[in-house]
Amino acid sequence: MKTVLKLEDIALFGISIWLFSLLSFSWWWYLVLFFLPDLGCIGYIFNTKIGALFYNVLHHKGVAILLFSAGSYFTIESLQLAGVVMFGHAAFDRVCGYGLKYNDSFKHTHLGYIGKSSTL
Repeated sequence: MKTVLKLEDIALFGISIWLFSLLSFSWWWYLVLFFLPDLGCIGYIFNTKIGALFYNVLHHKGVAILLFSAGSYFTIESLQLAGVVMFGHAAFDRVCGYGLKYNDSFKHTHLGYIGKSSTL
């Protein structure tokens, strides 16, 4: 099942690149902004609950779709860009095994635990 989920997210990542190609931005914008959602990790400075909240908001595909949809509806291309980049980044993270975070630890995600051991 994990292989199927990874293949699905590879396809979703491809869709984000295709959607980006429909926008009028230069390609370097996608590359520069791609890792911006990882700034959500800054919340972990305070505690794991705030860290998980910040991280999850910036890595949630639903939020990305909402941004892109709002940008499409109101014809605000910068919102579309934000949505596409967030969506592509979230899909790429899922392929790499990084899921949405639980409140107890950065390594505890909805896809399992990150790292060599399967427990904390």
